[in-house]
Amino acid sequence: ATERIDPSGSREREGACVSPCGAMSGYLTLSFRRLKQDLRAELTEASVAGSILSVAVGLFMIYLVAAQISEYRSIKTETNVVLDHYSSAVGNSQDNAEDTLQINFNISFPHLSCEYASVDATNFMGTHDAGLASRVSKVMLDKAGRQIGAFEERKNKPKHTDDMAPLQHKELDRSLQLNIHDFDEVRRKYDVLIVNFYTPWCHWCQKLEPVWDEAAGQMKVEDKDRQLIKLAKVDCSSEVGSKVCTDKRIDAFPTIMVFRREDLKDAHHERYHGERSVVSIVNWAKHFIDQATQKSAKTQAIDHNQDGEVDSHIGVGCLIAGLLHVQRAPGGITIMAKSEGHEFNWATMDVSHKVNHVSFGPFLTDTAWKVMPAHIAQAVGSLDDREFTSEQHIPTTHEHMIKVVKNVVELPSSWRIPPVIAHGYVVHSNNIQRFAEVPSVRLNYDILPIIVHVHSKFETFYGFLTKLCAILGGVFTITGIVSAGVDAGVASLVQKDRLGKLG
Repeated sequence: ATERIDPSGSREREGACVSPCGAMSGYLTLSFRRLKQDLRAELTEASVAGSILSVAVGLFMIYLVAAQISEYRSIKTETNVVLDHYSSAVGNSQDNAEDTLQINFNISFPHLSCEYASVDATNFMGTHDAGLASRVSKVMLDKAGRQIGAFEERKNKPKHTDDMAPLQHKELDRSLQLNIHDFDEVRRKYDVLIVNFYTPWCHWCQKLEPVWDEAAGQMKVEDKDRQLIKLAKVDCSSEVGSKVCTDKRIDAFPTIMVFRREDLKDAHHERYHGERSVVSIVNWAKHFIDQATQKSAKTQAIDHNQDGEVDSHIGVGCLIAGLLHVQRAPGGITIMAKSEGHEFNWATMDVSHKVNHVSFGPFLTDTAWKVMPAHIAQAVGSLDDREFTSEQHIPTTHEHMIKVVKNVVELPSSWRIPPVIAHGYVVHSNNIQRFAEVPSVRLNYDILPIIVHVHSKFETFYGFLTKLCAILGGVFTITGIVSAGVDAGVASLVQKDRLGKLG
């Protein structure tokens, strides 16, 4: 400070602080010292409540940080439903340009022979053969459902009396007529009994009748009264014959079946599928005489003319598998019995089946199955491993109504995996019992014009850091508030206790 002399001669110090300034300075100094003492006490003086609170807060912070790290490492998904023209925007422009869809199926029929099983594709207009390209294969199944070999369509149509030489035994040695009363007795009499199951109203049975009687006459000559083989027939339309046909599950006419004397009740009986001519039937039947006389090994699969086509086998069921390329429009696949040489008994036809697999679109890779969300993977094969059974002796058509939805799953860019395209579907199955109609299995599908777009991604690193800082700051803030409240409450109780207000 400097001194200044005014004109009156008095002296005055410049810059000297007046009394209020000194008071403020002393107050701040006292407050700082008190805060320092309180902070030192907080940091150095331990208490039970403070320890418990610190441990609880520490554990809570560890839990929140661990949960945030786990969430950071997990995949976030966003689901949107868009129209089908969005395909080009998700890396599927080629699929958008195509107007066909691949259908994959694998279905087992335990009671439908591969010889009769037919697959037909239709569109919403009712046009047959709607499959633009197809690849269908059949595998024969025995009574136990075991696969016994691939089925090959016969190259030659069955021959009948119209294109064969005149019969020699037209009125003689007609085949033996059997019924429920004498069937088992005759079966035990001969080493091999070959039975033609027929009905008088069947056109193909009428054509086979003279051929069968002629073959029966020739085989009687070959047998030479040794009772090695006998050709017989059963009228499935008669009251005494229908019971035999029902017991043997005869649903197509004519059906030629082989019975051996040593067969058990549940034995597998082979059926004849060769040409319906006297020469073919006789040459085929001679193999059983050779087997009975041990000139050849016993077998149930015989190719008598060595043309590569088995004339008889034990296949009573069929596994049908394949794929079809159909138009992207509502349509259906029908599996039923069809034949150019048989009539069918719709009352006993059984199309019970097991759907091993049905899916739409190209087959998915192992990688696609692993990265696909679980709910989409389940929808891709909603019908898989499901069985559908018909009631016995009741003609039942099984109808499966399918709604197909396209799914596009985009994965995190760091995985370097292209988008996964999978067609899921929901299905409603129904049984229809219609008389005077051959039962069938129908897969009716409708392709919805929408796409379920699933975008999968990880959380960004800066987002993770922001949330982590928010956790730390929030916990400290809340802890401070709680601690201050607890301390204030405790101090208030202590003060009241000193004053005797707590009783």
